[in-house]
Amino acid sequence: MPKIHELASVLADQIAAGEVVERPASVVKELVENAIDAHSTQIDITVEEAGLQRIVVVDDGDGIADEDSEMAFKRHATSKITDRRDLFRIKSLGFRGEALPSIASVADVTLITSTGSVGTEIHNVGGIIQEHKAAEARKGTTVIVKELFGNVLARLKYLKSPATELARITDIVNRLALSYPTVAFSLVHNGRELTRTTGRGDLQQVIAGIYGVQSARKMVAISGQNPDFRVTGYVSLPELTRASRQYISLLLNGRYIHNFQLSKALIAGYGSKLMVGRYPLAVLDIQMDPLLVDVNVHPTKQEVRISQEAELTQLIQETVFKRLSQENLIPDVFDEVQTKQPETKTTDQLTMALNDVSAKYDMSNRQVRGAQQMPSESAAQPSDTAPVATSAGQPAPLQTPEEVPVEPVVVHDKRDFATPAVQQFDAKYRQEQVAAPLGQSAAPDAVDQPAVESIAPIEPVQATPAQRFPTLRYLGQVHGTYLLAEADDGLYLVDQHAAQERVNYEFYRQAIGEVSDDEQKLLVPIVLDYPTTDVLELTNHLETLESVGIHLDSFGPNSFIVHEHPTWFKAGQETATIQEMIDWVLKDGKISVAAFREKTAIMMSCKRAIKANHHLDDQQARALLQKLATAENPFNCPHGRPVLVHFTDQDLEKLFKRIQDPHHSGDDWEEA
Repeated sequence: MPKIHELASVLADQIAAGEVVERPASVVKELVENAIDAHSTQIDITVEEAGLQRIVVVDDGDGIADEDSEMAFKRHATSKITDRRDLFRIKSLGFRGEALPSIASVADVTLITSTGSVGTEIHNVGGIIQEHKAAEARKGTTVIVKELFGNVLARLKYLKSPATELARITDIVNRLALSYPTVAFSLVHNGRELTRTTGRGDLQQVIAGIYGVQSARKMVAISGQNPDFRVTGYVSLPELTRASRQYISLLLNGRYIHNFQLSKALIAGYGSKLMVGRYPLAVLDIQMDPLLVDVNVHPTKQEVRISQEAELTQLIQETVFKRLSQENLIPDVFDEVQTKQPETKTTDQLTMALNDVSAKYDMSNRQVRGAQQMPSESAAQPSDTAPVATSAGQPAPLQTPEEVPVEPVVVHDKRDFATPAVQQFDAKYRQEQVAAPLGQSAAPDAVDQPAVESIAPIEPVQATPAQRFPTLRYLGQVHGTYLLAEADDGLYLVDQHAAQERVNYEFYRQAIGEVSDDEQKLLVPIVLDYPTTDVLELTNHLETLESVGIHLDSFGPNSFIVHEHPTWFKAGQETATIQEMIDWVLKDGKISVAAFREKTAIMMSCKRAIKANHHLDDQQARALLQKLATAENPFNCPHGRPVLVHFTDQDLEKLFKRIQDPHHSGDDWEEA
């Protein structure tokens, strides 16, 4: 009897399912991707018990013809490709024909489908078709998966908790919703709706539905292209970050992928604007010729090979950098220190209308009030806050304290009620209707209805260079650590250490990039000893060290000697600085010259910056503020911490209760 034999088809399908169907989220991913490939515009996913008991995916796509329905359960049966050339021009999400037979081999699957005429129903258990009959069905496909892994119970012990498995399913649906904003998705678990998108094609609306409206408002649109690639999407401002890269969604030709180099390029585009260990929220949609990408390298197709990947990473980095360089990145102090209410992630996006970035963060709409501006002129300025849609569909003008000039009405005694200012104030608020919740009309019967937060698109105002960073006037110093300064638009608190770090960093970045013959000779050379493995590694990177002015000469089997160093080294720290730079090369043998110079500039800027509790005289403080204003990025230190925060005039007036709502008029006062 021969030892080599062909496996049974059911067993082969179960083996293939080990790669394709790892967990319930894998089933949802494969079925939803098939629905997208079928040109669906509405996809509804229902799961029970984190998908182990039941998964139902309903779409309104093209459907499957009756004569093709049984073939769909055979391995490597597909309508996506026909010959070898199609394998290198893949535009669909699926193409191998493995998903449905793999799922059916480890579960109880019912397929109900129709192309618009008589429908078909097929019942498949464990990879064997039990029933095939006609059925009444609307155009589209419904796939019902029950008792997942019921016939391979050993797979169940490798699953995580139900909450974790449900989180994986939700993440998959969210990524697909971000990839296809023109498709309406809904996800329901045990009768509870977890995700819903409208399918209107507005990516920022989808982001708002997934991450929340407040997060979506702090994300800006990006766009860039070269002859081979086009990159669009949204990235968060540096003040909105997360502790992991999980909130970065890379979409390649509509496919969600994992790619460390592309994520790294995105983060590099922020430069020093991000704090160490923090990562942005981002959704990048990358469009390219299918010939330049190979998606047939991973069972789940989430890892791909990209031709000309270096050009794509450079495009992403430059696009993000250029977009963020247009933004005023000074954080508002009230956004940072006030008690934040828990953000409710609404799934009802029917009334959302988000602009590219809210007026508060859009430099094109940020206007600096002049010191000589009169109240009448201020009232005539266009409002930074867009009209809010009312329940009747008409925009209702909304003004915030930032646009309304504050004229306090002071009442000392009863005689002041006869003054024109008080009478005008009283008449104004007597005629005013009861304020309606934001986003609704002022109709009396609408007072108790829930508010829907929305923002209408804002017409951009041409920004001027003066708007990016204010002209600061020095006032004083607090505890030898913070500088107080004022500008026409309020009060600024500056971290003196972070400010000088930024100034030093830009100086050293230029100095290190301009390696010259200006070096300091050492009276006593520096001798550095390293183990043999490190010596062998360093000999391969001597040119990298020379690029920043460090020349290592061999001095015995395991030693190097340094006779000179760049003049910008801090006195007394020459040995420590050289050793730290060598450690970087040993730690990351593939470090580029540009990255090495960047790390060196950051290190030197920190070592030579003034520290906390260091008191400056007025001349030193003013000189620091003047240098900061000329910096390329005056908003963050090289480690990503903010350099300054802003108190608007209205913030200060709120702190001292100079802005408050009237509770009663003077007629309610009793005579003394």
